[in-house]
Amino acid sequence: MKSLILATIIKALIPLFLIFAIYMFFRGHNQPGGGFIGGLIATIPFMVHSISFGSGETIKAFRIKPIFATSAGLLLATLSGVFSMVVGNPFMTALWSDAALPFIGKPGTPILFDAGVFLIVFGMVLQVTFLLSDE
Repeated sequence: MKSLILATIIKALIPLFLIFAIYMFFRGHNQPGGGFIGGLIATIPFMVHSISFGSGETIKAFRIKPIFATSAGLLLATLSGVFSMVVGNPFMTALWSDAALPFIGKPGTPILFDAGVFLIVFGMVLQVTFLLSDE
């Protein structure tokens, strides 16, 4: 489906959706949101771009490899749990830094886990979208 209006608007909306996805990711640390909803929001502009231009053009334009994002997310989520085992705590025990960062707050392993969830959701939803749009 080639729509000139949709094709023009999505190019302007991609940065806005990605900024909102990052906002929701960090907001979820202490309030509703986080990696899952951030990953879903981050896929929206790429899904609409895929509908407008086709999945091949979207993959080529943004160099997106959904399987790589999913694999990296799974590795990151697993590593967030392994860090606690290294210091002698049970798997997936949260570890926190004492220093607070300006936008993030206190960084810790739950943020790494949320980042992994973000990448897993982003990769899986895009993979399904690209497979269905090829049909």
